Amino acid sequence: MAKKIEFKFKAPNESPGYLLGQVTLLWQRKHKIVLDPLNLTQTQFVLLTALAWLSKQNENVTQVDIANQSNSDRMMVSKVLRTLEEKKFISRQEHETDTRAKVIKLTDEGAKVLQKALTAIENADIDFFSAIGNKLSSFNLTMLKLIEQNKDE
Repeated sequence: MAKKIEFKFKAPNESPGYLLGQVTLLWQRKHKIVLDPLNLTQTQFVLLTALAWLSKQNENVTQVDIANQSNSDRMMVSKVLRTLEEKKFISRQEHETDTRAKVIKLTDEGAKVLQKALTAIENADIDFFSAIGNKLSSFNLTMLKLIEQNKDE
């Protein structure tokens, strides 16, 4: 018989990592249901949303800006942005001062689909997190602490 496996936690429901993984899978499943009809994946939605947030403050949003805003791998962001460009949801133009960078912009079609997606996702999130009730602000603060503590790893 193989060596007995030792666990720090006595049961899966005592492991924060296990529970976070389960919540994440269920949350992603809910998002997939609302994003599929819009021809968007969860990752595409996240990058479009990051672009929209950044564009509110800066006209010259780059791929690196989007990767940083979304805590995403730069190579993955590059591939997904190519797909979004093929779908005509974004455009990429030469940067005025940085020849290595491209300025990423939402197209009119991209803005329309993103607005539909945002409405659907925000409603799905309100429903999904409703079990937390009036503790949502505290939950969000806890998640922000986890992000801040771990984002540079």
